Amino acid sequence: MPPTVPAGPAWLILPTYNEVENIEAFVAAVRAELPPSARVLIVDDNSPDGTGKVADRLAAGDPGITVLHRPRKEGLGPAYIAGFRHALGEGAGLVLEMDADFSHDPCYLPALLEASERADLVVGSRYVPGGGVGDWSALRRAISRGGSTYARLVLGLSVRDLTGGFKCFRREVLEAIDLDAVRSRGYAFQVEMTYRAIQLGFDVAEVPIVFRERREGSSKMGHAIVAEAAWRVPLLRIGRS
Repeated sequence: MPPTVPAGPAWLILPTYNEVENIEAFVAAVRAELPPSARVLIVDDNSPDGTGKVADRLAAGDPGITVLHRPRKEGLGPAYIAGFRHALGEGAGLVLEMDADFSHDPCYLPALLEASERADLVVGSRYVPGGGVGDWSALRRAISRGGSTYARLVLGLSVRDLTGGFKCFRREVLEAIDLDAVRSRGYAFQVEMTYRAIQLGFDVAEVPIVFRERREGSSKMGHAIVAEAAWRVPLLRIGRS
């Protein structure tokens, strides 16, 4: 049976840490692509560069923007889960996630929303026809594609882009996943959420996107994040995540 029409509005979750150079322009860009009923939730992990203060100013001028302040940086996974819980508590029908640094282009938001009419989880995919990456070195391309391939083979999944963080969840998916059991803190979180959704029987669709280098600021990707993904993926398969 195809998914039903969402009962509530779409909420876009934007986790931020030191994104003061991007956040104002990025929020304006996503608001232009989302339907008027959609809400934007900025989840800031006490950014020392003042991102949270800019977010508060944006929210003061736009009732469609909410800011969730967290006391410290704990990783991507905990920030998203806090955002998911808030959006579900406010009646979200769809919950989107993406990076707030323009590496995910807001122009793809309508495509993800459209695909959510026929799938429970929609992934903005770099590795399906029409997708890709720009401004990357050959080494970084190899690491990214290799990471997705590794996760796909270990977990036995057909989804091409398991490490991507541009997604749209139907409410029912997040309600069914035991968010308390999600342990990944870095980019392994993206793999874990997709894997758990599939294990619960939800349908996943991939829509092509082109991923680009962040517009301003520095990347949050580090060796510890890559290492976490390498060892946590096999634990997912044996049910010890």
